[in-house]
Amino acid sequence: MGYAEDKRVHDSIELVGMRAQATTVGLIQLTIELHRANLLDQPAIDRIKEAIANEISLNRPKSVSAENFDEHLRERLDRLFSGEDPVGQVTPETIGPQD
Repeated sequence: MGYAEDKRVHDSIELVGMRAQATTVGLIQLTIELHRANLLDQPAIDRIKEAIANEISLNRPKSVSAENFDEHLRERLDRLFSGEDPVGQVTPETIGPQD
């Protein structure tokens, strides 16, 4: 990845609430590579994403609805773990409405 692509991944990870960015980027890339090599199936990836989502949801801001937060968090994790990059600049709207 180039600098701009790395920065977008970093910003995406920061926006979903993950810390320790280097470890997170490594985990996501490892998961993608294991899936591409047919060593990790989709149910395993889903369990990894669910564990991450559950942990992040524990720190959901009280001002944000749990339903909206969880829905947008899972959408963001899906995009990160699929290898997709956010389209355009990463903004708060990228992760969903701030109700």
